[in-house]
Parts: sequence; C-alpha cells; structure tokens
Amino acid sequence: MSNRVLCREASHAGSWYTASGPQLSAQLEGWLSQVQSTKRPSRAIIAPHAGYTYCGSCAAHAYKQVDPSITRRIFILGPSHHVPLSRCALSSVDIYRTPLYDLRIDQKVYAELWKTGMFERMSLQTDEDEHSIEMHLPYTAKAMESHKDEFTIVPVLVGALSESKEQEFGKLFSKYLADPSNLFVVSSDFCHWGNIIEQLDPVSFSNYLKKYHNTICGRHPIGVLLNAITELQKNGMNMSFSFLNYAQSSQCRNWQDSSVSYAAGALMVH
Repeated sequence: MSNRVLCREASHAGSWYTASGPQLSAQLEGWLSQVQSTKRPSRAIIAPHAGYTYCGSCAAHAYKQVDPSITRRIFILGPSHHVPLSRCALSSVDIYRTPLYDLRIDQKVYAELWKTGMFERMSLQTDEDEHSIEMHLPYTAKAMESHKDEFTIVPVLVGALSESKEQEFGKLFSKYLADPSNLFVVSSDFCHWGNIIEQLDPVSFSNYLKKYHNTICGRHPIGVLLNAITELQKNGMNMSFSFLNYAQSSQCRNWQDSSVSYAAGALMVH
C-alpha cells in the first residue's frame, strides 16, 4: 500500500469563484461582515451552491451562524448533478483543496460510514465534476479559519433517494447530528417553499414535492437532514430551523423567464 495522499483539486476555482486565495478570502470576509450571527452556534445550515456572484452574499447568512470554537467535524451533504446515484457516495481522496487552504477528510468517520454497507465510492472524476459540495469548501475554510488545524470534513454525495432511503440515511446521520462538535452543511438551490422545512416535517416536505414537482435540487440532502432531526426529536431533543435570507439569480417577469432561488437557513438545538 502506498502512503500517497490523494487530493481533489478545486476544479471550479477560476470559473465559479476566483482562484486567488487572497481575493477569495477578502470577498468572503466582505459578505460575512455584513451579516448578523443571530442563530449561533448552529448545528446545521442550508446554503446554496451556485457561483458566488449569484449567491455568495446569501450563503454568508448561513455561514455566519457557525461557531468555529466548538466545531470539530463538518458533514457536507450535496446532491449529485452528473451521475445517477440511488444511494449516497463517499469521496476516494484524503484532501479537498481550496484556494484558501486544504481541508482534510475525516477517515475515521468515513470508515464508520463505509462499514454500514449503505455507501458507494465516487470516482475522482465524479468528485471533481460535481460542484454541489465544492461550492461550500471555501466558505467552510473561511468560517473555520481561526481553528483551521482543528477540524475535518465529511463530504457525502447524496443520490436520488427514495423516501425510505432518506429515512435510513437520516437515522444513520442522526447520531452525528446529536453531537454538538459536528456541523451539517446541506447544499441546495431553491424555489419558494420555506415554511414546510421550518416545520421540520419530512413527510410534509415529500408530499409538497410530489404535489408541486418543485425542482429543489438539494431536496434529497434536505430530506436526509429532516429525517435525522425527526429521529432526534423522538428522543426528546428540542430544535428549531429558520431561514435567514432569500435571493434570486434574476427576477421573473413573465412565464418564460427562468430564475434560480437561493436560501440560507440554520438549525438550532435548544
């Protein structure tokens, strides 16, 4: 066995966001400085994964709620845009690169997850093609900057899960969500649906999607999170979720217009 460290390059740097570390740092700093930390420390956040020119300022509302002094592990759940996936997949590398600094994958947690038999491995190609996790890496690095050598990440690519699979994965992740030193980042772009998620009810969310066929591309990661929350609520944990910001890529003025909505939200444990 070779001890070579495998890295995933920041493949969308230079296109979806700047590849210059100092420039990126200043940009993220600027957005974060304009936001209040009213829901800190959050146990989970939902934030968008589009190019930063579209949603960078929106995402800041979620990342401002992260407390780097208590966070030791960050689970990043992103939807798969390029490969059909009926389960969840783990990365096959050790390090995720960002223009700010490298982020280390938590191999201990990865081994625990892999042992369940519920995951597959994504190839490096799939990993680097996908943007839904990568767009959260610079913000994660920035939010955790003051404790940059003290945390690991757990990237998970979430497939097109059935409701029962969302429940299974929710149950699996609930024990990690229960730990205050863990943070969950759920990657999704949106349409207009906020109240249902704030009710923390996975069944209503599923029914809503069936009824309106709304294209929330992170609906499966959100479904997993809602099911994890439900599991913890059964055990008496008290939580609340609130949306903090809402933005659009462009305004829709007629039926032919297309627009993507972005939202930032945070989960608090009381």
